[in-house]
Amino acid sequence: MSKPILYHSTNLKAAPVSFKEALLKGIAPDKGLYMPDHIPQLTSEELESFSHKKYWEIAYDVIHKFLKNDIPADDLKALCKDAYNFEVPLENGYDRKFVMRLDQGPTASFKDFAARMMGRLMNYYLTRDKRNLLILTATSGDTGSAIANAYFGLKNVKALVLFPQKEVTNRQRKQMTTLGDNVQTVSLEGKFDDCQALVKQAFADHELDYLNLSSANSINIGRLIPQTVYYFYSYAKLKKTKDEKVIFSVPSGNFGDMMGGVIAMKMGLPVKKFIISTNDNDEYPKFLNSEDYDIIVPSRNCISSAMNVGHPSNMSRLVALYGGVMSEKGTILKKADMKAMKHDIWAVSINDEHTKETIKEAYKTHKIVLEPHGSVGWAGLHEYIKSHGDDKDQLYISLETAHPAKFPEQIIKLLGFDPELPKSLAGLEDKKEQYDKIGLEYSDFKKYLIENYA
Repeated sequence: MSKPILYHSTNLKAAPVSFKEALLKGIAPDKGLYMPDHIPQLTSEELESFSHKKYWEIAYDVIHKFLKNDIPADDLKALCKDAYNFEVPLENGYDRKFVMRLDQGPTASFKDFAARMMGRLMNYYLTRDKRNLLILTATSGDTGSAIANAYFGLKNVKALVLFPQKEVTNRQRKQMTTLGDNVQTVSLEGKFDDCQALVKQAFADHELDYLNLSSANSINIGRLIPQTVYYFYSYAKLKKTKDEKVIFSVPSGNFGDMMGGVIAMKMGLPVKKFIISTNDNDEYPKFLNSEDYDIIVPSRNCISSAMNVGHPSNMSRLVALYGGVMSEKGTILKKADMKAMKHDIWAVSINDEHTKETIKEAYKTHKIVLEPHGSVGWAGLHEYIKSHGDDKDQLYISLETAHPAKFPEQIIKLLGFDPELPKSLAGLEDKKEQYDKIGLEYSDFKKYLIENYA
């Protein structure tokens, strides 16, 4: 039997825990993020078998590598089959350049892939142990709606979502604020980073331990592991030979998506390069170039709103994966192997004007409809090609992280039509909203938690 995987904190000051404990805690007691103590490997035979499998079957094979000592195989198969009951279109742009559309789930966002699996895993453990949790999550857009929908109606979980009032679209907000039941939402007159800071402070506040708090952001390892799967899926369906290497372009904000990809590579996925495409919040491209990390406070407001993050939480995980240590505040305590990181990753910042021009160009030239986040990824792919040359036989996969219909204002302005609503968004405009508002001080948030959940 293979060695069980334990999960340690990126701050290295907390005891290692099982997957179940890491999942239910969300964040380590020393404020670090949980990482597996070793990355399980997939054989070339296992990778080859993915070509003929459905998405949920690949999800089982990949996730089982991390959880085989935690959840019986049949139970995990049932959870995967239940979570992944929607399509993952791989749309050809031109040559061998593809857009992976992660926008067909219940909230039309890539966050569905992680949130649905994590919600089912949590509920599995909580039901078995007869426990309850209060999920706190901060969102810059799609995370909140995905988490709200994934946890809606679960008996053992309550979910509270914090969002920046002015940085989410109407449709993103309504996906969170129209559910009710065990899901509550709170608006702040601030930035995503303000929301995230309040959530992290609550986790570190031992006076709130009795509330049984946990996280559903990408700071939770239970969201990160499912995000490795679609990298394996897209590669398996598009590769020509088993030795072929792929280049992924990943629009990145809080870096959970890109971490899923890097972990997939460390598991054995044949990746030639990750293109990390940010918006004007360019702290990572600058870090990769200069090796000096400076957070952006406040984060810059761009039309790719879910990526308005001035200090990605998952940076500490990325640094850890390359042998370094970064504090939760962004201080480098031990330098990562930057040579290895630069070998694997190329990064670029795409401003709003470039984002808009790419939306227009992609539709005009290739009839691809992109929303702002996917446009950042597609633009990053083409910036890489400009820098490195265009190999028409190279497999490129750019991630589209949300459905264009979630950003109708921009699509109408740039392309002249309102994108057709997916089933998941139909009727949303007519639903009644309910959400609360609080100040930016932690004392306001703590008071809110005590009054509503004690």
